Amino acid sequence: MATFPRQQRHCFGNESPGEFPLSANPSIVLHVLTGCNLDPQDLAKLEVTCSFFRQPAHFAPNYMLSLSELAALDMCQKRAVFKPMTDEQRLELMQRCGGSWKLVLRFLLAGEACSRIEKSQAIAGPGHSIVVTSKGAIYSFGSNSSGQLGHGTTDEESRPRLIRSLQGIRIIQATAGNNRTMLISDTGQVYSFGKDSFGEAEYGAQGNKVITTPQLVESLKDIFVVQAAIGNFFTAILSREGVVYTFSWGNDSKLGHQTEPSDLEPRPLLGALENTPVVQIAAGYCYLLALACQPSGMSVYSVGCGLGGKLGHGTRSDEKQPRLIEQFQNLNLQPVEVAAGAWHAAVVGRDGRVCTWGWGRYGCLGHGNEDCESIPKVVEALNNIKAVHVATGDYTTFVVSDDGDVYSFGCGESSSLGHNIAAADGQENRQANVLSPKLVTSLKQVKERVVQISLTNSIYWNAHTFALTESGKLYAFGAGDQGQLGVELVDNQTERANPELVEIDLS
Repeated sequence: MATFPRQQRHCFGNESPGEFPLSANPSIVLHVLTGCNLDPQDLAKLEVTCSFFRQPAHFAPNYMLSLSELAALDMCQKRAVFKPMTDEQRLELMQRCGGSWKLVLRFLLAGEACSRIEKSQAIAGPGHSIVVTSKGAIYSFGSNSSGQLGHGTTDEESRPRLIRSLQGIRIIQATAGNNRTMLISDTGQVYSFGKDSFGEAEYGAQGNKVITTPQLVESLKDIFVVQAAIGNFFTAILSREGVVYTFSWGNDSKLGHQTEPSDLEPRPLLGALENTPVVQIAAGYCYLLALACQPSGMSVYSVGCGLGGKLGHGTRSDEKQPRLIEQFQNLNLQPVEVAAGAWHAAVVGRDGRVCTWGWGRYGCLGHGNEDCESIPKVVEALNNIKAVHVATGDYTTFVVSDDGDVYSFGCGESSSLGHNIAAADGQENRQANVLSPKLVTSLKQVKERVVQISLTNSIYWNAHTFALTESGKLYAFGAGDQGQLGVELVDNQTERANPELVEIDLS
């Protein structure tokens, strides 16, 4: 019988048996750090367990990092937002996140998860639409009375049109407000066009100047911006360090700082968020929500107008400083995404539960009635699904499940809910309100997994809706009287009841 020499088994390279220098390849603990949803206490236990294997790591900037901290830093350096930061900026971010690279990693991943950075996006604005491709190109279409499409004209566009002046600039995020648009590049720069103001005065529109092509916002050139949100009377931006800045609104009883209504200088939102990193912002009518990442977990803060209970604190009082919404702790729910409609708000939890609160008109809260809720309340009718995404508009709400199904409820005007509901006379009723979550069967029929919903969040315009699929196809329905659907309307149509494929390449 032939004999074979016994070979030694090596764990890594040419090291002797039994040695396992994990520090030489810190990403080996990738699945432990990101796949298991471990909290800091769990990671601390991991650190103790792995201390037997710990070796000095040939890894800047700290040669004495523990294994789990080393792996976290290694993974942070792979994130697009983290890469361009200086060592000093990185250390400042680490301190802001709680003094741990593990917490920095969680902050970065949380921000990516709810902002779709480096993925295609569709924005259903008030009367106009913006589409961001995965390569960072920008298309716009719809109403253009103030140049909000960015093509150098004020002509309406009924088909998606590339903004050519931005060629060579990679856009990663967009937001659309009433007659204006803001875009954010991968280098953190902000471009704005349309109505020349960051907000609106309480008794009339500010800014008479019309900007028809994207212009760099000079007041933000020293801030690396990752997200923008346009509300009524104000605009908010989020820096890569998790700091929230706001413009305009000109009254310290509104957003906690005294400015002129047309002020274009960014003002940091202080109070409870001064030293707390934020991963997502959402703006509604006169109020702002902030999803914060803290060592103890994720939390939601609100500030602004409390009409209808939309701030979530159990009252209808205004808040001039950001205030923690405490109800999520009582519900044992970890928020992972926030959405601010005009008069109501919603949150998706890590466990897939959905909470809504605020003004419940037309059934937009999904609780089977039109009652207002001044604190977040779980949508019981969605208990049999795991939600991964939520979108809100003017009295409308959409929820996307983990299997790509879409549910909608609220105001049925302009066919923006995607339902054709049989009326009492047997005819289709596209305008019916829906008080409880209802599966959007028209999207089910396209046989595509939906990953993002965007709908108009404005009290001034009839709503339209976009559904973006996993394969990069874009479907539109709802109001299209200004060309905002990007699809052809015939026979004097003003809206589209069923999802229609928009001819645009998002790859």
